[in-house]
Amino acid sequence: MFHPDSLTIGRGETITIVNDDSDLLHHAFVESPSFNFDSGDQEPGSRTPITFNERGTFQVLCGIHPKMKLVVRVN
Repeated sequence: MFHPDSLTIGRGETITIVNDDSDLLHHAFVESPSFNFDSGDQEPGSRTPITFNERGTFQVLCGIHPKMKLVVRVN
């Protein structure tokens, strides 16, 4: 799961997705008309920055674990 599961940031700010699971891959991605991101497979212990340069509300999802969802509101 993402923790927290929602957050609000300013345009141009960066969040970091941390895979702190000891034995599971994750694959964070965002698909929207104004912003796309794909981390590729994230190994345990990896850290992946995502910079949000567009305003809006975006869902960060995990391509491996569909119940994982993070809502990012960018002002």
